[in-house]
Amino acid sequence: MDSSNVQKRGSIAFWATYRPPVPLDIYAAAYPTVSATDETLMTDEDFFYNHHGQVIPPSALKTILKRPLLASLGKDVDVDSGKLSGIIFVSERTKGLETLHIALLYRDRTPKVKVFNFAELYGTFNGVRMEDSACFAGDYLIYVSTMEPAIEPHQPWTAVYKTNLKTGETKRLTPQGQADLNPSVSPDGKKIAVASFQLKADGWNGEVEDLKTSICVFDVEHPLNREFIIIDGGWPTWGSDHVLFFHRNIEKVMAQKRWGVFRVDLRMGPTSVTRVTPTEINAMTPAAINETKVAVATIRRKFTFDTQDEREEDQYRHIEIFDTNQPKTESEKITLTTRPKADHFNPFIIDDNGGQMRIGYHRCNSDKVNTYNVVDKDFYELQSPASDVGLLRVSGVFPTVSACGNKLAFVDNEFKAVWLANDKGLHVVYQENESNRLFSPVWNSKKDTLYVCVGPSFKKSETVQILAISRVSDEDRTIKYLTDEGHNSAFPSTNPDGTRLVYRSTKGSPKEGYKNLYIMENAELGEFDGGKVTRLTEGNWVDTHCNWSPNGDWIAFSSTRSNPNAKKLEDLPDAGFFAVYLVKANDKNVVVKVIDSGNSYLGGSFPGHVNHPIFSPDGKSLVVTADLAAVSCDPISMPLFVHSVRPYGDIFVVDIDTNDIYKNENLKKFIRVTHSRYENATATWSMASAKDLNAKWEVTINDNSNEHAKMYVPQCPFVHQSGAESLHMIGHLCIKKSCC
Repeated sequence: MDSSNVQKRGSIAFWATYRPPVPLDIYAAAYPTVSATDETLMTDEDFFYNHHGQVIPPSALKTILKRPLLASLGKDVDVDSGKLSGIIFVSERTKGLETLHIALLYRDRTPKVKVFNFAELYGTFNGVRMEDSACFAGDYLIYVSTMEPAIEPHQPWTAVYKTNLKTGETKRLTPQGQADLNPSVSPDGKKIAVASFQLKADGWNGEVEDLKTSICVFDVEHPLNREFIIIDGGWPTWGSDHVLFFHRNIEKVMAQKRWGVFRVDLRMGPTSVTRVTPTEINAMTPAAINETKVAVATIRRKFTFDTQDEREEDQYRHIEIFDTNQPKTESEKITLTTRPKADHFNPFIIDDNGGQMRIGYHRCNSDKVNTYNVVDKDFYELQSPASDVGLLRVSGVFPTVSACGNKLAFVDNEFKAVWLANDKGLHVVYQENESNRLFSPVWNSKKDTLYVCVGPSFKKSETVQILAISRVSDEDRTIKYLTDEGHNSAFPSTNPDGTRLVYRSTKGSPKEGYKNLYIMENAELGEFDGGKVTRLTEGNWVDTHCNWSPNGDWIAFSSTRSNPNAKKLEDLPDAGFFAVYLVKANDKNVVVKVIDSGNSYLGGSFPGHVNHPIFSPDGKSLVVTADLAAVSCDPISMPLFVHSVRPYGDIFVVDIDTNDIYKNENLKKFIRVTHSRYENATATWSMASAKDLNAKWEVTINDNSNEHAKMYVPQCPFVHQSGAESLHMIGHLCIKKSCC
């Protein structure tokens, strides 16, 4: 993407949770699996994120090879002989989007792989979107896409489409106003099974792990005639034209879910549902081999976050095969043999030419990672839906860019150190060695001062203080606390002059834990040395995530004031109902709700999240992190840890009227900036260009002559000394529970 055309309004930078810092890639293991050498890489060796693969049937591959871009790369005889095969998978190599790609695999004396973007081959929709779950029905590719917005806010954009492999014509199969996930095509190519939200009167209702979808079946040619066969189930896969496997959560109350794989015979109906996997283990994302045999991902024993530093083999996600004809026989272990201390996801079946079967899956490409090297942290430039705004994903947590655009600060994944990337390289400017955690650094709008929040693991009842790091770019930087102990004070933001600071705090109700906004009239004195503090908002609710407008008139913040007494459900991290508001900095009585949390949606029962509002540099827009597009995949198919961050959330932009605050009441129009299966978390918006930020970052990693930078090379956090993958490998943040 040409950055020169997208920098007129600056760039939005954000970070993502559960996105592994080490790229995912697709592998296949021989079946049966005998040794670690039975595993092979299925894509090219470029270091891209590749995942969720499926085999391209020979007949479909022959049709695909007739596309003009591929006509010289293979013939029907190559496919028939087994010399040429193909897989389709999701990759982030094209403009940073999670879209479908085709890999042609050549079995020559020197095997090689060539990868192509599906949309570029077929001229299909090439705007910002996410694609997933590809499979084939004769001459059609069936897949999920978020190319069209949902009719209602807080509902999934995921719908199933089919693209004709001969003509490139694409049609939507999911009815308008509905959302589907995980299509699977029957062996005869005539029927499609999907996990659907259609039977849920409320659609998606804020579920974190168990989406409570149902499974419906419809004809490829007549998609609107949908028959629901399973209530409460997901991830369908066909064992034959009459048998389906699927996964289901059986723990409906507590946050700690329990997943199992089940089987149903469509000729006998729901009464034929039987459990395939043992009740004492977690099993998910099945891939049927035949009517009785299925490959699944399992976690045999849960990880105890509070007491364990390193997982045992049966606490990793592994691929196993179960046979319903032999229920008392031990399952066949696949990845426990190839890589026992690594997580493996989403199995699929590969029938090679000649009858040899292999089991495919994806995992982190950690082969070259050890405790003595560092995976390069990086910026990833993504396709932006707005031609005048750049878009970057940053590896660090809570990224913040200075007003001048030449300094980036962030927190590491353990929330223990604040890092600075500038002309001197990448280095730690503050570190906590005690139980406290660090989060939400932010720059003073005028000075070389960085503010950071210090407190234990985001616990809302504990003390959190705001720390100022002055002259942060220099070696003689100074440290000063701006807030006192005994309160939960966080998320600071300075006025345009850098002289005053707004923040949220429990100062007015430390016992009850209500949070309101306060202004330090002197950002250097803070609450001490005679510094004056003015209360800006007041109420028995949570006001948080505040940001001062570039012209100094307004302050944006997120609040639960529309439904402050909402009860937290047992299986949700918080009660929700966070909306975005504007308040006049000099008149606390002028408050306007800009984006609704969903309190007015579904009769006031929807616990939505619209958080972390940040003004654009010109003050004409707000960027927020929100669940306005709900989920884009089945969360259990990804790494997931109870009481950690939510497995959904994207970046959105809403344009505002800069002259009349009241014209910003309950805005309905927004732009979805990111389309992702991961949670895209807090964003920052600055005039820094993508190229400038990349340059700052590259000097930190690649400049071997920079002695200052080399002093701060961290130990690799992704693998233990034993070679086992750590929780960092799968994007897990080291916090036990997050609270706003």
